[in-house]
Amino acid sequence: MQNAILLTGGNMGDRRHFLASALHALAAQCGKIIAVSALFETEAWGLNDQPHYLNQAVELQTELSPQALLERVLAIEIELGRVREQKYGPRTIDIDIIFYGQEIIHEHGLVIPHPHLQDRRFVLECLNDIAPGFMHPVLHKTVRTLLEESTDSLTVHKLV
Repeated sequence: MQNAILLTGGNMGDRRHFLASALHALAAQCGKIIAVSALFETEAWGLNDQPHYLNQAVELQTELSPQALLERVLAIEIELGRVREQKYGPRTIDIDIIFYGQEIIHEHGLVIPHPHLQDRRFVLECLNDIAPGFMHPVLHKTVRTLLEESTDSLTVHKLV
């Protein structure tokens, strides 16, 4: 068993419904949910001319390998209507593997830890909500420290 931390997000349709559906599918297909962050509403990152996103971090305990987890996550995205048309474009759901334990993976189509997590405040805010003390295996800094050092000016609001 391994703990993995994922980030879910979306900005099309009923955003809360898609995040809840993703959480349900992750629990049914990928492993036991250990922690779920609050919902965070964020400006779009990369392409600004689109609706705001809802994002949420999820920690789960899984027996799946990193590659098998990725395959399941991609299948869940398709089940929930994800269409990949434009990089950083609008989407019903996006599920990224941020961490897989302390593993460092560089394979075709799979890089863990997520290579840009430290550059994106919306990712760090969600992670900090469930795992502030988690140590980044490459940067050797905690999530809390990465958030404190973030220079990303993107607006992120924690929803109650």
